[in-house]
Amino acid sequence: MSVSYTDDPEGAVPEAGAAPSRRELNKQATRSAIAESAMKLVRSKGPGNFTADEVAADAGVSRRTFFNYFPSPESALAVHIEDFLDKVLPHFHARPAGEPLVESMLQALTALADPANLERTAELFELAEENPQMQRFQLEAWTHAERKVVAAIEERLDGEADALYVASLVGSVFASARAALSEWLQRTGGDLGPASLESLRQLLIDALGYLRNGFSS
Repeated sequence: MSVSYTDDPEGAVPEAGAAPSRRELNKQATRSAIAESAMKLVRSKGPGNFTADEVAADAGVSRRTFFNYFPSPESALAVHIEDFLDKVLPHFHARPAGEPLVESMLQALTALADPANLERTAELFELAEENPQMQRFQLEAWTHAERKVVAAIEERLDGEADALYVASLVGSVFASARAALSEWLQRTGGDLGPASLESLRQLLIDALGYLRNGFSS
């Protein structure tokens, strides 16, 4: 079953650019509450050791409401990754229109590379190492974010995009970011202290720098 990353489980999508309605804001609040409860439980019980019913109870919603938003506790956790990666898009859109795509992508990602932004993503990346189900939903979150960035690039190029080039570029950028997270985990064992998160920030910058420079030494 694929994760449905939507703030509206009934499929209604607010008009682009329109201010969210009260109903939409309520849905977003419910989604956030469920995701936060899943995070609280994974920290206290560990991956795979709690149920959707427990998440729903902690969030103060019904079991049915939980499943309107997420297919499993692991998918509720993965949405934190998606929310982090979604922040790439505004930074990408803010880049100069004539800037090379590689540079725009790298600047958009490195703009998020500060410890405050990275902490939860790093924590979940470490937790997923212990749980294949979490790994699957986390990978889906990355893939979903990649598709959004591909769509943003295609919009920027206004029909002039080379599909293979765009897919290769975005895939390489996101793979470099995941490589940095893997290296950080191997070096630090998942330590979330300030020094460790600062090292993760530098690893992300270095990995994306390799890509910018064509992996030349």
